[in-house]
Amino acid sequence: MNTTTFDLPRRHALQRRDALDWVFAALVLLGGGYAFQRYHASMDVYEQAILACSLPSLIALGWFWKPLRVLSLATGAATLLAIALYARQPDAFGADLAAAEQVFLLKYMLSSQSAILWMSLLFVMSMLFYWGGFFTGAGRDSVAEVVGSKLAWGGVFMALVGTLVRWFESHQIAPDIGHIPVSNLYEVFVLFCWMTALFHLYYEQRFATRSLGAYVMLVVSAAVAFLLWYTVARGAQEIQPLVPALQSWWMKIHVPANFVGYGAFALAAMVALAYLLKTASTYSLLVGLIGVPGLILALIGAVWAFGSVSAETAAGLVSWAGKIASVMVFLGLCVAARRPLSARLPDLPQLDDLMYKAIALGFAFFTIATILGAFWAAEAWGGYWSWDPKETWALIVWLNYAAWLHMRLMKGLRGAVSAWWSLVGLLVTTFAFLGVNMFLSGLHSYGEL
Repeated sequence: MNTTTFDLPRRHALQRRDALDWVFAALVLLGGGYAFQRYHASMDVYEQAILACSLPSLIALGWFWKPLRVLSLATGAATLLAIALYARQPDAFGADLAAAEQVFLLKYMLSSQSAILWMSLLFVMSMLFYWGGFFTGAGRDSVAEVVGSKLAWGGVFMALVGTLVRWFESHQIAPDIGHIPVSNLYEVFVLFCWMTALFHLYYEQRFATRSLGAYVMLVVSAAVAFLLWYTVARGAQEIQPLVPALQSWWMKIHVPANFVGYGAFALAAMVALAYLLKTASTYSLLVGLIGVPGLILALIGAVWAFGSVSAETAAGLVSWAGKIASVMVFLGLCVAARRPLSARLPDLPQLDDLMYKAIALGFAFFTIATILGAFWAAEAWGGYWSWDPKETWALIVWLNYAAWLHMRLMKGLRGAVSAWWSLVGLLVTTFAFLGVNMFLSGLHSYGEL
């Protein structure tokens, strides 16, 4: 067989690229070359490899989903502007971070903390506009929903700018403090917010419906609320040095892969809630929405009553019980208003397909993250697995979604059962992410509450 036959799919794919595709590719490569030329002295060989691999990946993603091209270029331009504004007032080490309080654009928009606050505002406004359009719009493309979608894009943009500028700021404090901002709860909650919103925006375009934005942005806004509370209560926005175990290039790939999984699982759970409101009877919804959180509250009460817990842990249990009770009240209101809440949702097969795609994507990346985490553990602690509480609960999350996918692919699981399973899966994932930090201690206790 002529060997050129194998080149036909690749050549055909390249020939379909238009001039804007190639301009985008050139700009990404120029930006990557500039980053390498300016910062290569601060990179080890692994970080240089990550940079080299990220460039074709970003180009491919921009070609696959065109809105990412504008987002990437705008984020890069805003980040470079922030760096240039910092560089106008150098100190003995590098850029003077005091400029964040002196330069207008940095103080009110482009410093990391300002950008993240803008992200928070835009995501909450996006949720409000989505819900406004959900109840008032005659069609699926109501003006309010379009505005909600644009605000969500704005929130993603500001989150990415805040993350990249925070990365730069950390390197200006001291050589041994600079790190990618995915090392504590504050930083990973920013990651979770923009990643979940971006997944939603992709599927919004893919399935040509904005009606799910009202649901998905609820979980993003809840994360924003936690982020703001954590900032006020703990001063978490301050950049801190990395503990020794986190001073590894593994963190740069393990944590983002993990949060691709978390974001996709959160999206699937909110689609599952929409599915249940659309299809399940009021009776079954009430039984589930009271029974599942009620069981969790009973378990918390049993731990409190019969376990030997400290005063701090007891206070955490009370706080956790209050959060679950609040969720119960909210979900009860959803049941009471289920007809208007479900009137404009997509068809059930479309919701079911979106839930499956989100879980499949999340499971793939969560699996990769777990494998990478094992390699990191071997380097940091001398063993691939130690049954640390975080590792144990990560395994529980993995087994939960592995079983969900197995039952769907092998046994044809569909409908309300799979939706309930996905919704409960978010509770399991939330405990693995936050609950372990609240109630359990171990090698992964880097983000205590």
